[in-house]
Amino acid sequence: MLRRTLNLGILAHVDAGKTTLTERLLYAAGVIDELGSVDAGTTQTDSLALEQQRGITIKSAVVSFAIDDVTVNLIDTPGHPDFIAEVERVLSVLDGAVLVISAVEGVQSQTRVLMRALQRLHVPTLLFVNKLDRRGAESDRVLKEIEHKLTPAAIVMGTARAQGTAGAVYVPQAPGDGAVDVLTERDEGLLAAYVDDEESISPDRLRAEIAAQTKQALAHPVFFGSARTGAGVEALTAGIAELLPSTAGDADGPVSGAVFKIERGPAGEKIAYVRMFSGTVQMRDRLHFGREGEGKVTGIGVFDHGTAVQRSSASSGEIAKLWGLKDIRIGDTIGAAPGHALHREFLPPTLESVVAPLDPDDSRRLRVAVAQLEEQDPLINVRQDDERQEISVSLYGEVQKEVIEATLANDFGIGVVFRETTPIYIERPVAPGEFVEILHAESNPFHATIGLRVDPAPGGSGIDFRLHVDARTAPLLVYKSLESFAEHMDHYIRDTLREGLFGWQVTDCTVTMTRCNYSIADGPPSRRGPTSTAADFRKLTPIVLMQALDEAGTVVCEPFARVDIEIPTATIGAVLPALARLGATVEPPSPQGEISLVGAVLPSARVYDLQRELSRLTGGEGVLESSFGGYRPVSGEQPTRRRTTANPLNLREYMLRLAGR
Repeated sequence: MLRRTLNLGILAHVDAGKTTLTERLLYAAGVIDELGSVDAGTTQTDSLALEQQRGITIKSAVVSFAIDDVTVNLIDTPGHPDFIAEVERVLSVLDGAVLVISAVEGVQSQTRVLMRALQRLHVPTLLFVNKLDRRGAESDRVLKEIEHKLTPAAIVMGTARAQGTAGAVYVPQAPGDGAVDVLTERDEGLLAAYVDDEESISPDRLRAEIAAQTKQALAHPVFFGSARTGAGVEALTAGIAELLPSTAGDADGPVSGAVFKIERGPAGEKIAYVRMFSGTVQMRDRLHFGREGEGKVTGIGVFDHGTAVQRSSASSGEIAKLWGLKDIRIGDTIGAAPGHALHREFLPPTLESVVAPLDPDDSRRLRVAVAQLEEQDPLINVRQDDERQEISVSLYGEVQKEVIEATLANDFGIGVVFRETTPIYIERPVAPGEFVEILHAESNPFHATIGLRVDPAPGGSGIDFRLHVDARTAPLLVYKSLESFAEHMDHYIRDTLREGLFGWQVTDCTVTMTRCNYSIADGPPSRRGPTSTAADFRKLTPIVLMQALDEAGTVVCEPFARVDIEIPTATIGAVLPALARLGATVEPPSPQGEISLVGAVLPSARVYDLQRELSRLTGGEGVLESSFGGYRPVSGEQPTRRRTTANPLNLREYMLRLAGR
C-alpha cells in the first residue's frame, strides 16, 4: 500500500485543550497506552521541564501516528501569545491544521489571530470545538461566534448532546442545507445542479464537495467533542484523513526543504528540524542551505509511530531531524528553494529588556547561552552593547521573559535579572533622500561607486530593495550574476537599516540603487585599479545609505495595540478613567444590558498594566482581547537607543571600527 504523509498543525488559544487533544489522538491511534496529563506534566509533546511545571506549551513539538494509509506528523504548537513566534515558524510547513476552540470560552483573541494567518497562507483547516463536557459549554453560541468572528464558510459536521455534563457526546450527521449554502457559493456547477434539482445533490456528492473545498482552504468543517473524555475524537480523526490533503511526495525529485526548528542535543550538537518538500536526503550527503551554507549530514531522524527514529534517509513529505549542519539556522532552505519559505505572519516583538547576570563572572557564559537561545528563537534578536557590556533581548511579553530567566537558570546554571521592559520603536523615513559616493573620489575610502535613494513606503510594507543600474556597471566578476549582486546588496541594506538615525530599526521604505561602478586593475570600466571586491561594496553601502537616510530624515514610531474589552456595565465609570491614564484613545462604550463592550487603542507597552487594572476594577470579571494596532509617530522629543555598531555618518569612527580599533 502506497503511504501518504500529512503534516498537521494543532493550534489554539492558550488553555483551549490543544495538547490534551494531541494526547487523545495519539492514544486513539495506539501510539501511547496511557493518556498523559497537562496538569501532571506527563504529555508526549510538553517534554520540557518548564512546560511541565507551568502546564503550557512553550516549544513546538512533533509526534507521529497513522490513520489507515496516511502517516500524520502532528506538530503541537504553543497557545500563549508570548510564544507566537513558534507558531509562525510552523505555519509554512503544514499541509493542514486543526484549530481548537473552547466550547466554554468560545472564540478568543488568539483564536482570531491564528485563523487569519491560516487563511492568508491558504492552509486547509478543520475546527474542533473542545471541552463539550465542561459546565458552561454552549455549542450553538460558539458556532455563531465562529461564523461571525472567524469564517462564514463553516460547515457543521454533527451535533452536540448533553453538553455541559460528563456524558456529553458528539453525533455525526449528514451535510445539511447549511453545507449546501457554503459550498454553492464557491462552486457554480454545484449551484446550477442544486437549482435544477435539489434531490440530485446526494449526501455522497456533498461529502466529496466538502472534502474538495476543504483541501483548497475554501470551507472549514466544524467538529465538536471533548479531548478529555474522547467524545468526537473518532469523527475528527476520520475527518483529518478524509478532508485534509496528504501526498506521497516526490522522493526522486531535487532535494528541497525548510528548517522550522533548531534544538541542541545532549552533547550540545545542533539538530535541525526540516520539512522535506521534494527529494531524498541520505546520510553523509553534502547539503547546501541558506544563502551560502554547506555541511555534511551525520545523522537523520524521521518521525514514525510517535517519536523520531534513526534512519539512513529522509524523503519528500517527511519531517526529518538532521545532524551535522552546524551553521544552519531557522528559516534556511535546504537545497532548492521549496516555494514554502517561512512567512512573516505575525507582528515581531514590541518590547525589549536588558538581561544581566547576577554574578558578573557569568558574563561570558551568558553571551554563549543567549546566542543558543537565539538559534532556537531568532526573534529574541539579541543585541550586544560592547561599550556598556550589556545584552538586550526582544520580547512579546512578561511570560516569555520569565521563561527565558528560568531557562537560563535551569539549562545553563546562570542566574539573571531583567531590567525594566521598554517598547521597541521603529523609524520611518519622512521624505525622499539620495546620496552617491564615486569611485576614486577623495571622500570615498573604498573601490566602488554606489548611489542609493530612500523613499517612504506605506506603513507595514517593510523594506523593498530595487536595483536600477546598467548591468554593465555591476561588479559581475565579483558576484557572478546580476541576481546574486542584487541579493547581496539587499542583505547589506537590511543590515544597515537595523539601526537608523535614532538607533531603531528603519522600515517601511523603498531603497533604490541608482548608480554603480567598480574597478579592475588592467581594464574597463576603470584602469586605475585596484580590483574591486565584495568587501568594498559591503563596507561602502552603510556610508551611502545613512547619508541618504540623513537627507530623508526619519520619525520614531511607537507600537500600539487595539483592545476590545468586555466589562460589567456598572464598572464603566471606573474603567474609562483608567484607560485615559494609560494613554488610550477610547471609543464610546456599547452597553448590552449588564455587559458593556469598550474598544480602545493604547501603547503596546501599557497592555500589561491594563490587564492588571482591569482585573482590579471589575472584580476579575473584565475580559480583554488585544491585537496589533500599528505604529504611530512619537510626538515631542524622539526616543533614542544606543547603537551597537559604529555610526557610518561619523566616517572616522566607522573606519576605526572596521579596523578593529
